[in-house]
Amino acid sequence: MKLELSRVVQGCRLGVLTGLGKSGQHSLEVPGCLLYTRCATVPHLTQDTLHTLRDLPSVTQVSVDSFAEHQEVLEEFKEGVRKFAGLHDTVLFCSLHDSANTSPTGHVTNKTVSVWGSGGRIELTVARFMAVQAAVQPDCYQSMADGETWQANTSRKRVRKAVDRTLAHLDECLVLHQQTQELKQAEIFGVVEGGDIMEERLRSARETAKRPVGGFVLDGFHSAAMDQDVRAQLIKATSAELPQEKPRLVLGIGRPDEVISCVEAGVDLFESFFPFQVTERGCALSFNYSIDPDPETAVLEQNGEVPAVKKPNSNGDENMTPFEMNLKDKRYQDDFRPLVEGCDCYCCKKHMRAYVHHLLVTNELLGGVLLMLHNMAHYLGFFKALREAIAGDRLLDFKNRVLHCREGD
Repeated sequence: MKLELSRVVQGCRLGVLTGLGKSGQHSLEVPGCLLYTRCATVPHLTQDTLHTLRDLPSVTQVSVDSFAEHQEVLEEFKEGVRKFAGLHDTVLFCSLHDSANTSPTGHVTNKTVSVWGSGGRIELTVARFMAVQAAVQPDCYQSMADGETWQANTSRKRVRKAVDRTLAHLDECLVLHQQTQELKQAEIFGVVEGGDIMEERLRSARETAKRPVGGFVLDGFHSAAMDQDVRAQLIKATSAELPQEKPRLVLGIGRPDEVISCVEAGVDLFESFFPFQVTERGCALSFNYSIDPDPETAVLEQNGEVPAVKKPNSNGDENMTPFEMNLKDKRYQDDFRPLVEGCDCYCCKKHMRAYVHHLLVTNELLGGVLLMLHNMAHYLGFFKALREAIAGDRLLDFKNRVLHCREGD
């Protein structure tokens, strides 16, 4: 696995991650995202439905908490999650937790971390964690880590202990990695912890960079965890301590504005759980990421007027963001437009807002399918446009377009 950078513009890294997978034939453009799954399946979508989407990421994300309770079954199967789940040709990245889930805290010790499956809490030693990885047979995976320092008011002592534990876990994982036949061709990603304490973030980054890892996972920057400016400062300083030729993946970040901020700070890869969260709220992504404005917006900008930031019609959902519209709202029951004008996803080409609204209020499963198709297409289009903006020295235009969503639809 090798990261080939073509440009670095104002901290943003543009390039291609090559040599992915056991055959080394896959690649992934950066900045980019992994394909989010639950139990190796994109929520609401079958494999065939999923592959109606264009420009799907070549790397699929699975998580230990989805498969830890199925370890024995996978060990008996012997051929890994890719074949077990009937996946198309893809590269597998295995993370510790599913970022779309909120896990209880306070269950980490010097020797174990805990994940939550359908049957409750599962306590993992390094040995068991690595046994799960051997059963999953990923192409790359994050090492075991103590990531419970993202909460506000976490003490310096607790953060220091988390960094020490994570480094100790990484060393143990590396030893077992070399001894495990199923992981001989896999890459291990070291995890950088440190909460919101700059000193500990830098120490974690420096020490992790000394180990023979294929890339880095920046943990503890979850959307609700810290101020966006503080996060950007920490990531920028942390990235400066990491080797340029290895990829950086940040966990728990999905909102478009936060993605842009992290890219400016030097992040290469993201998860793609955000479209799933939007779908679960009965919402559709509807923000504009086109660099070239529509005629009406162009006139406003020429006159020195900045389009207003769109206020979400949340119907009481405090988690809703300005980048989505709530299709459960009654105003869409007679709205016969596509979800987003100009979108070429299956949902927007074949159906209208009123129909998706009807599916949602009657709890029809097709509503989630259509929304997930649209939201994934829109999100992947956002990343493609982001790369094009960096390549064309138009990042500021792109950023302004995304951050200043128009009032209304």
